[in-house]
Amino acid sequence: MFNGKMKAVTFSYDDGVTADRKLVKILNKYGLKCTFNLNSEVRPMVHKREDGKTTERFDITENADLYKGHEIAVHTCTHPHLNDYDYDRQYQEIARDKENLSRIFKQDIVGMALPYGLSSCNDITVKAMKDAGMAYSRGTAATHSFDIQKDLLPFNPTCHHKDPLLMELSEKFVNMKADKPQIFYIWGHSYEFDLDENWDKFIEFCEFISGKDDIFYGTNKEVLL
Repeated sequence: MFNGKMKAVTFSYDDGVTADRKLVKILNKYGLKCTFNLNSEVRPMVHKREDGKTTERFDITENADLYKGHEIAVHTCTHPHLNDYDYDRQYQEIARDKENLSRIFKQDIVGMALPYGLSSCNDITVKAMKDAGMAYSRGTAATHSFDIQKDLLPFNPTCHHKDPLLMELSEKFVNMKADKPQIFYIWGHSYEFDLDENWDKFIEFCEFISGKDDIFYGTNKEVLL
């Protein structure tokens, strides 16, 4: 159970980008909690797309206060395909990112999101994650399920925020009379809202899913562990 409740909602967003500022404001407004998975050794940059739209990574050391009240987690130092490397390189990508983020955010870092999802994860990755002290690690494939997954190294989320089934799933979750612990786990990248011009859809979802007396709203650590 989650603080005496059978249902929990949690969010997970990757990369550390300027759109996180707007995302955090929305989450805070509706009393929702998120885990932000950050790369501590990727330099700030602006990426201009062919359609003229841009995405921007910021310096996380200058934006540490932004994430106050939310959880910080590992996303590796440089966002590589981990399974391209041997154990030592995979371990360093995870452990050094954990060390850097712990120092910047003054948090006990216990989880991560895999760069490129489970496609970049192999048996060596699992060992490296365990040795680096990771208690959970998120992939990217939608389960469309609320059931608790026994193995969290790695596991997959319920769905992405632009999944066509998002509102259908949210209605099912809100109306569910759960007799066992259930988790609605949503993930994404905040810059996608700018690219897709669908912040309004996300706000609609947040308004719908929030403020329910029978739902616990927590970070990944609070919900999964």
